Amino acid sequence: MEKTISIKNKRAAFEYFLLQEFTAGIQLTGTEIKSIREGKASIADAYCSFRGNELFVINMHIAEYSLGNIYNHEPKRERKLLLTRRELHKLLVKVKERGLTIVTTHLFINEKGLAKLTIALAKGKHSYDKRETLKQKDMKREIDRSKD
Repeated sequence: MEKTISIKNKRAAFEYFLLQEFTAGIQLTGTEIKSIREGKASIADAYCSFRGNELFVINMHIAEYSLGNIYNHEPKRERKLLLTRRELHKLLVKVKERGLTIVTTHLFINEKGLAKLTIALAKGKHSYDKRETLKQKDMKREIDRSKD
C-alpha cells in the first residue's frame, strides 16, 4: 500500500490567472526525494526563473531528511526543472514578451516513483479580481449546501 503524495499550491490560483500548464521533472538529490516521499515539502512561496536557457524553481522548501547524515541537502536551494527544449523556448518567449510569470501549482510523485512539478504560465490578478474569485467560491459553496 503506497501512499500517494500530492502537494498543492492553493494560493497560486487565488493570486494569478493560470493560462497554460506544464509538467516538469525536478533534478533532486537522494535525501530530497526521500523527504518528498514523507510529504515534507512546501511550494507555497515557490516560483520559477530562467538562468540562461535553463529553468529553475526557487524558494521551494523541502525539509531535511530526518535520517540523513552530513550529506543532507539545503532546504531552499534552487532546483533545475527538466523540460523539453521546445517547452523551455515557449515559456522563455512568453515570459519575456508579455511580462507573465511562471508559478508552481502542484508537486506529486508519479506512478514510476519520480517527483514531478506542475508549473503554470500565469498573469497576476488585481484586488478586484481576487474579490470576484472569493464571491464565486462563496456562491458555489452555498449551492453545494442547498443541494444536500
